[in-house]
Amino acid sequence: MRYNQGITHGRARYQPVYAIAAYGTPTVATSSNVKYSALTMSAQKCYGPLFNLRITQSSLFFRVDLIPTSAEDWTNRSIYQVVTDRFALGNGSSPRCATNERKYCGGNWQGIISKLDYIQGMGFDAIWISPVVENIEGTTIGGEAYHGYWAQNINSLNANFGSDDDLKNLSSALHERGMYLMVDIVVNHLVAIPTNTSSVWPETFDYSLLQPFGGPHSFHPQCFISNYGNQTDVEKCWLGDASIPLLDIDTENNTVVDMMYSWVKNLVSNYDIDGLRVDTVKHVRQDFWPDFASNAGVYTVGEVFTGNVSYVASYTEGLDSVLDYPTYFAVYDAFNNGTFGNMTVIADVVTQAQDQYNHGTFYVGSFVENQDNPRIQSTVSDQSVVQNFITWPFINDGIPILYYGQEQGYQGANDPANREALWLSGFSTEDKPLLTHVQALNSARKQAISYNSSFLTTKASFISQSSISTLAISKPPLLTLLTNGGNSSNATWIIPSTAGLYSPNETLVDVLSCDSVMMGSDGSLTVVATNGLPKVLMPEEALNSSGPLCGSGSQGSSASVGPNGSSASAGSNGSSSPVGLKGINGGIVIAIMSIVFTGIVSGMLIV
Repeated sequence: MRYNQGITHGRARYQPVYAIAAYGTPTVATSSNVKYSALTMSAQKCYGPLFNLRITQSSLFFRVDLIPTSAEDWTNRSIYQVVTDRFALGNGSSPRCATNERKYCGGNWQGIISKLDYIQGMGFDAIWISPVVENIEGTTIGGEAYHGYWAQNINSLNANFGSDDDLKNLSSALHERGMYLMVDIVVNHLVAIPTNTSSVWPETFDYSLLQPFGGPHSFHPQCFISNYGNQTDVEKCWLGDASIPLLDIDTENNTVVDMMYSWVKNLVSNYDIDGLRVDTVKHVRQDFWPDFASNAGVYTVGEVFTGNVSYVASYTEGLDSVLDYPTYFAVYDAFNNGTFGNMTVIADVVTQAQDQYNHGTFYVGSFVENQDNPRIQSTVSDQSVVQNFITWPFINDGIPILYYGQEQGYQGANDPANREALWLSGFSTEDKPLLTHVQALNSARKQAISYNSSFLTTKASFISQSSISTLAISKPPLLTLLTNGGNSSNATWIIPSTAGLYSPNETLVDVLSCDSVMMGSDGSLTVVATNGLPKVLMPEEALNSSGPLCGSGSQGSSASVGPNGSSASAGSNGSSSPVGLKGINGGIVIAIMSIVFTGIVSGMLIV
C-alpha cells in the first residue's frame, strides 16, 4: 500500500484508508469502490475519481489518494497505450509528421494532459507512456530516438517530452481523475554511437555519456546475438548492430545490479508511477527480476517477445506478469488469415497460458496492436473482422490494452509506419465506429466487474464450436461470440445446455447492438450473427439502468439504441439491483463511512 502525506498543523502524517470489501474482510479502499458508489448514487458516469478531502478547521488541504500499487489492483483497469512523441502537443498544434522519416514530431507530456478527456471518454482509466529517460540525441542511420528506447542517461529525463515538472504534472493529473500511470522502461541496455570509424570490434564509445555507469566494466563484452536458441547468447550478447549498438548492461555485476534496483525505486517514487512495462525482459537473466520488481514496488509487466507459452511462463515468476505475446500471435493469425485462420488455436494457447503462467492470465497485458507489431488494418480492410479483433482484449482474463490510433482506424504496418501522429485525426469522436465500439467494450467490462464480484478471478472458458471460424468465450456474466468470417458471412454459434451458463428462458442482451436473445427452455442457445459482427452477451438483469449500456435495468421495458445504431427491446423484471450493489453487498456504504472515519486527523473532521 502507498501512504500519502497530509499536512496537519505543520507536521507530516501518512494516513492509510481502509474499507470493508464484499466478503466482509478488511482491505484497502480502492478507486474502483469509489467509482461504482458514485455511479449508483449520483447516476454519473465516473471513472474512479479520487477523493480530495478538505480540512474544515484549516486553510490547508489533506488529499487522500487511493492509488494502488499491486498487480491485483490493476486487474479492474483498462490501459490506453501512447507513443508520447506521436500523441499530442501541449500547445495544441498539429505539425506535419512523416513516420518514414523516424524523427521527433513534437508530442509531449503536456499534450497527454490536454487530451485526458479524450482517453477517459473512451472508458480507459490507465495510460502507458513511452520511456521517459534521456536518449541519444541527433540523427542516426536509424533516425532519431523519438520512441524513447535508445536510453543514454537513465538519471535524466528526455527533454523532448518535457520537464521534470511536466512529468509530475501528468502523474498528478491522472491521479486526480482516478487514473493510473504506467511508464515504459528499458533495463537491458543503453545506446551509444561508436566513436571509431573502422568495423573492428570491440567498438569504442564515449562511456562518459552512459550514465550512471560511465565505463566498459558495466557492460557485457561486445558480441551481437546470433543464436536465439542459445539463452546465454540472448542474455549476454547485444541487440542492434554495429551502426546502432545496444550496449548490454552487465546484470551479473553486483554494483550494476544495486544501481539498477536503486534507480527503479527512485523513478517510481519521484514521479508517483503506478506500474511499469519492462522492455526486452528475456535478454536479462531471470533471477535478476524478483528483486528488481520488489524494489519497484508497483505492478510490473514484461515484454517477452515470443509465441512459446512455456518460455514466456518462466518470466511470470520474477515479474508480476507479461504482455501475452503467445495469445497475441494466435489471435493475429486467426483474424489476419480470414476464414483460413483457425480460431480454435486461440483457445488452445489461452488454456496453456492459464495453466502455466504464475497467477494464470489474470495479470497479463492483453493486446492486439502495439508499437512493435503491425496494425491489423495494414492487412485487413473488412471492418467486421476488425471489430472482432479489437474485442478480444476486453473479454478475456487479462488487463486490456488498446494501442493509440486503433479507435481512429489507423492502418500503419510495421515500425515505423505504425507510429502515426494521432493529432492528424483531430481526436474526432464523431462518426467513429471503432471508438464507439471501444467505449461499449470498456463499459461492458466495468459492468461485468460490478455485477459479478468474482469476474476478475474467474477463468475464461471456451465452448467448443463446429467451425474453426467461430469462437465462444464464457467469462460470467459475459458470453462473447467471435468470428473471422467477415461482413459477407452469417456466423452461427451453438451453446449446449450442458454448458450451464444461464437459466432457461433467461434474456441476454448483446451490448454491442442492444439486440436481445433468449435462452431455450432447456438452457441451450443458438445465435446467428449477420454481417460477421462480434457479440458480447450479458444477462438483461446485469445491465445498469443509469449506465451507458443499452439503457436496460429496472426502468421497465423500453426500446434502446445500441452502439451501432440498432434497436432492441431491453426490459427488466424489476428484481435486479442497481450497479455496484449486486455482488458488493453494501461494501460501498461501508467504504464511504470508513473514509469519513479515517478522515479524523488530530481531532479535525475531514469532510
